[in-house]
Amino acid sequence: MKKIVRRFSPAERGWMLYDWANSGFSLIVVTAVLPLWLNAVGHNIGLSTAQTTSWWSYANAFSTLLVAFFAPLLGSLADFRGWKKTSWLVTSLMGIVATFLLAFVPDQGFWLLLILFIIANIGFSVANIYYDAFLTDVTTPERMGQISSWGFAVGYIGGVLPFIIFYVLQNVISNKQSIMLAFILASLWWALFSLPMLLRVQQKYFISVPRDPFHQTLIRLKTTLKHLAEYPKIVGFLVAYFFYIDGVNTIITEASLFATAIGVQMTQLLTILLFVQIVAFPASIMFGHLAKSVGERLMIIIGIIIYIVIAIMSVFITHAWGFWVMAFLIGSAQGGIQALSRSYFGKIIPKAFAGEFFGFYNIFGKFSAVLGPLLFGSVAAITGQVQLGAASLLIFFVLGGWIFIKYA
Repeated sequence: MKKIVRRFSPAERGWMLYDWANSGFSLIVVTAVLPLWLNAVGHNIGLSTAQTTSWWSYANAFSTLLVAFFAPLLGSLADFRGWKKTSWLVTSLMGIVATFLLAFVPDQGFWLLLILFIIANIGFSVANIYYDAFLTDVTTPERMGQISSWGFAVGYIGGVLPFIIFYVLQNVISNKQSIMLAFILASLWWALFSLPMLLRVQQKYFISVPRDPFHQTLIRLKTTLKHLAEYPKIVGFLVAYFFYIDGVNTIITEASLFATAIGVQMTQLLTILLFVQIVAFPASIMFGHLAKSVGERLMIIIGIIIYIVIAIMSVFITHAWGFWVMAFLIGSAQGGIQALSRSYFGKIIPKAFAGEFFGFYNIFGKFSAVLGPLLFGSVAAITGQVQLGAASLLIFFVLGGWIFIKYA
């Protein structure tokens, strides 16, 4: 273990540990606990499951679109000397505090839960813009694929450990106590393991702070948009990323609904979610290792192909064992394709403007999170089969893969 740790610089280790820190929020709060607790609280005030599900979707969509809209501006401001670390810290604290406060919302506080989640999710998402942009500061272009992959891999373990603590303790404490534990654990985990990033990571590439930074940022964004044609590879990648990451994110967000629809019980579903994280840890590292030999580009294509297989096989899944197979394939490609997309993009952008370009990277990823769920939900509603809803995502992987091969 010491040999592995020594392979990375203090800055690289500090950067990777932030993925460890905030993954508890993704797995415990967003995926496993808050949707179910929100449904129960909604019932307490007379809302149906359909209504609580709709409001949960609206809250996700609102926070996602808000971040996407402001991402280029926020990312560009972070390119100024000394602003990136401060911006990351403020938005991380915003997410941590809001997550902690979720634990103290009464079981009639449906709307307060939604508001705090929106605040926490905005903090989480914006902090990740700066986190991604720091990749160019902490390592070299040659090591970006490896470091980015290790970041995702460490993140999966960082999400699993607090999840296991919650998973075990929920059986020996009351339901309300387990909910409070989940939110407090996720927030404290996030805060504690953010410290290495705070102490060890510094902004290496930057531009000088002008007299009027906000005005100058708007001018920069306008100029960048006008001259995007000068970066055809970046544009090609972003368009391809928009489509294939939409499919990836939709499969992540809709997996629980898919499993429930084919009869997977909640206890088994939590076990499968844990299984995905465990598979994703070595798979992410393997993707990064192979990328050193064959390049990020080929490994991203392989990841897209795996997701094409997942979309096709979803048509035939009607029992729990089939979902286990799907979960294994998702775990094998999920972290790898996300990590290598980030590092590939980090290599092709101007380093001094990493925040600005990762803002655009984020906006493409966030806006893409709208189309996939819309298509999945519409097809599932029209046909009455979640399998066909999942299969409809095939178009995103095929189109994204084709654009990536041809233009990125």
